[in-house]
Amino acid sequence: MRVGLIVGPWFTVPPERYGGTERVVDALARALADAGHEVLLATAADSTCPVPQLRGFGPSEPEELGQTLSELHHVIKAYAGMKDVDIIHDHTLAGPLYAHRPPGVPVVTTVHGPLTPRYAGLYRDMAQDTAIIGISHDQCSRISDLQISAVIHHGLDLSTVSVGDGAGGYACFVGRMCPDKGLLEAVAVAREAGVPLRIAAKMHAKEERDYFHDVVEPILGSQEEFLGELSDPEKYELMGGAMALINPIQWHEPFGLVMIEALATGTPVLSTPMGAAPEIVQHGVTGYLAQTNELAGFVQDVQGLSRAECRRTVDEYFNAARMAADHLDLYATVIEEFKAGGLPGDGKLQDNQRQAPINL
Repeated sequence: MRVGLIVGPWFTVPPERYGGTERVVDALARALADAGHEVLLATAADSTCPVPQLRGFGPSEPEELGQTLSELHHVIKAYAGMKDVDIIHDHTLAGPLYAHRPPGVPVVTTVHGPLTPRYAGLYRDMAQDTAIIGISHDQCSRISDLQISAVIHHGLDLSTVSVGDGAGGYACFVGRMCPDKGLLEAVAVAREAGVPLRIAAKMHAKEERDYFHDVVEPILGSQEEFLGELSDPEKYELMGGAMALINPIQWHEPFGLVMIEALATGTPVLSTPMGAAPEIVQHGVTGYLAQTNELAGFVQDVQGLSRAECRRTVDEYFNAARMAADHLDLYATVIEEFKAGGLPGDGKLQDNQRQAPINL
């Protein structure tokens, strides 16, 4: 199969530091290529993903994040170069709404963010001629009248992640510097449990810097260490040495890549049961799910969980090869429907049968 992958112009694939979507696309591209398929990637010119890349793009533009003009120029050029693929998998917001697609090439898109009413309206318009992929059941449950063609959980390339021993004597928090990620709550949980907390966080945007300086920095004490934003190797080393990832998310996060990254290093996860967390963390097996004010009581318990089981769960349910296989199943169905004269996504929802057990 010849698969065209499109990602936005703002970050490289893979990202040097921040960039969840770009990290997922990198793992998908590599796994598709490893499975013997041809991949053509439309991304920033300074990307290092080892698959053929469409030429003619400029370098990544993180300072332009979210700017419509840069995205539109990018996706128009991407579609113009995708005439010889069998299917286009677009990971941008603007691209699936572009009218001048290569004739005869079906398009699928992944919803990487929350399905708020405003976003859901856009995806309803896309669904008229585009197959929609959700990344968790919780995400898709937020809207009832959108045709979702498949729910496919993210996966990791585990060859780059080593299992740590968790013997560092600390817990960690990894995320973005904003209230929704629960950093203040993580500090409170660690303090109540009496364990040091090491914090790694992305802090690019003005509102993120303001939140840190005005709200977070003033409350940090001797038991908390702020490390800034880490590279992937630094992040995995931090996670691998931690007794737990404290991840008390305060919103319905559609997936939460950081949780499977921690589990891949063997580190259990303490989280609130919001968003997709119950689809990732098996309560009492790979971590604990509880309300924020109850999480401190599980910090000692989490040290008795099997780090090998945490890694095994990711290896079975959240690895890149599984993610690629699920996408290939959907691609084949969409191509068949398209050739038969139907629209992408006309078929029945393809549920991922290889997903982890969901906490009920």
